[in-house]
Amino acid sequence: MPNKTLRHWIQSFAVAAGLLTIAASAQAPLDVRVALVIGNAAYAGSAALANPANDARAMADTLKQLGFTVVELRDSGKTQMTEAIVKVREALKGKQGVGMLYYAGHGLQLDWRNYMVPVDAKMASAADVPNQSIDVNTVLDAFKGAGNRMNILVLDACRDNPFAASASGKGLAQVDAPPGTFLAYATAPGNVAEDGDVKGGNGLYTQYLLEELKKPTARIEDVFKRVRLNVRKQSQGRQIPWESTSLEDDFYFNRGVALAKPDEAAKLVAFNAQKADWAAIRDSTKPDDYFAFLQKHPQGELAEEAQFKLDRLVKPKIVAALGKDQDANLAFSGERFQVGDEYGVQVKDILTGVPIRSFTSRVTAVKGDVAEINNGAVLFTILGGWIKTSYGQYNPPWGGGPAEYQVGKSWEPRSTETIPGGQTNQLRGKSKIVGRETISVPAGKFSTYVIEFTGYSSNGSVYQKKAWVDPRFGYPIKSELIGRRAGGTMFQSEVSELVSLKAARS
Repeated sequence: MPNKTLRHWIQSFAVAAGLLTIAASAQAPLDVRVALVIGNAAYAGSAALANPANDARAMADTLKQLGFTVVELRDSGKTQMTEAIVKVREALKGKQGVGMLYYAGHGLQLDWRNYMVPVDAKMASAADVPNQSIDVNTVLDAFKGAGNRMNILVLDACRDNPFAASASGKGLAQVDAPPGTFLAYATAPGNVAEDGDVKGGNGLYTQYLLEELKKPTARIEDVFKRVRLNVRKQSQGRQIPWESTSLEDDFYFNRGVALAKPDEAAKLVAFNAQKADWAAIRDSTKPDDYFAFLQKHPQGELAEEAQFKLDRLVKPKIVAALGKDQDANLAFSGERFQVGDEYGVQVKDILTGVPIRSFTSRVTAVKGDVAEINNGAVLFTILGGWIKTSYGQYNPPWGGGPAEYQVGKSWEPRSTETIPGGQTNQLRGKSKIVGRETISVPAGKFSTYVIEFTGYSSNGSVYQKKAWVDPRFGYPIKSELIGRRAGGTMFQSEVSELVSLKAARS
């Protein structure tokens, strides 16, 4: 790796360390928040829907209580929707505020673009879609033009609908959230959502979203994770919401008053409670135990393991359709370690490229949630978290991947490391999937997700890692790691690559 890349890694250590000491878990007290809320139900004839107008009314009322200025439309035509988008843009312009779109009604995709359907649309063919509906990107462009610091788009717009012949796919298309944006769909891309019945008053997705918004001490990611769990459970897996995020700061649906950042002591207490709850259910075969755990603890590496185990017990009935130019291997959801897998790894110095060591890891057994490597010399979780390595033992496991890979997803692992000799260190970190990349290593060419990780040890060490991961395999295809001791001295700088791979995966 060239010197300038190494300098970039070193500099980013300082940046990451600084950012993690800032109370980023709260927004400024004077946040400007403007929401465009649209509910379209009164479509002609059989296209009419039961609940979007009710959904919009309830959502507008709730957001007002949470400090949003709301522009509300119900049963609106294209002209009204276009004018409202301009109005919201002008209200936000130059204020570095938070813009939000909530849309309930018919929606469709055409050529990888998503459209909201006005009640006056009359579409006979795909050619009519751009002229008679509203491209969701129009709203994103308006928010971008306003200079917002953060955008939130919620699309309860995946009902099965009579305009399907005008679309190029079922439901809405999978799109990665643009910078500074949180994007939420009522169901996974390429699928349809339930409108709910008249008696219920709200669509299934919006019903649970309204409930969670009334708990404003939760981060935005936690709000939507809990909504997803509730909708999945209530629909018996026929509808599973989907989110994509590129937010860098935390956001809370409160009235904009800054929240105190928990100190490390409080975080450790919460983590120990999570460990205790996990120990009580980790061997359970009851899906409800995992639903309850995830509702209580939506974040962290243990939450990822709980999600993975839930998916094994109750396999989702729908999956997200692949995004544009996305390799099918990136959607793999099977076992990542299988008996007989062999990973040949070579480790080199990042700066000089000089080989440091090489080794072969063989999966010799998989027992429940534990993969044994080289007859038990190393133990991994089913998600690749360290249980036992030559460095020590880890409780709970440390450094595993997520249950499902999706650009923008983040999680925060914690663990206690016991090194040979009995000394213990407390480990904490943050991982985030920052993109997708196709890479070539000696073992072959792979489509991967790119994960960036920053970790801290109570002994003062700081680690920064970048890993290229193919969801089919428990080992990363490639990783780069830099470690620095307390005081800044670098003690580790290496790149690892697969030089050989033996694994049967479709």
